[in-house]
Amino acid sequence: MNKKPYAQACVKNGPPILGVLRQRLPDHGRVLEIASGTGQHAIYFGKALPGIEWQTSDLKGMHSGMQQWLDEAKLGNVLSPLFLDVMADVWPEKNYDAVFSANSAHIMPTEAVEKMFFGVARVLAQGGLFFLYGPFMYAGKHSSDSNYLFDCWLKSNDPQRGVRDVDWLKKIALTVNVRLLEDVEMPANNRMLVWCVERRYE
Repeated sequence: MNKKPYAQACVKNGPPILGVLRQRLPDHGRVLEIASGTGQHAIYFGKALPGIEWQTSDLKGMHSGMQQWLDEAKLGNVLSPLFLDVMADVWPEKNYDAVFSANSAHIMPTEAVEKMFFGVARVLAQGGLFFLYGPFMYAGKHSSDSNYLFDCWLKSNDPQRGVRDVDWLKKIALTVNVRLLEDVEMPANNRMLVWCVERRYE
């Protein structure tokens, strides 16, 4: 069997992210994770939140490595990955209580970020929460020199990538009846943006 994929960032940011989720998720419910990557977050949160059914998802190329983590953990509440391409119109049909995604918005092309908000608004139940973790800009300004350098590096590799501006995200969200509920400071110049679905988008 191939060696399991490993992301050090998941080890470092797992505990602070869990702190945010634990305070805001119900004791029992369903969460869809977009771009689950290695699956390490899903395993960590699944163990800590046994009442939550955690649905992993990603592009097909990520599934085999992720499944190795899931098979080893043997958690009944963490489900095998769904194929989910945010650019496609096919999204899961379940009404989820929350959606979570970490370090994805700056990697996705600009149009994909917009599509992600549309999809999230469709799969979340009214009042459901969307947790979006990562680095962000405010009014065109970076919150740290390291985020600025990271943004430059991203755009040098692909102009469609980059650290996203919260003001821009708010405008997208409003078009699908989603509003920013909380903006939580996290370690290493990251934020957790907590969005709420005010009315289901069809």
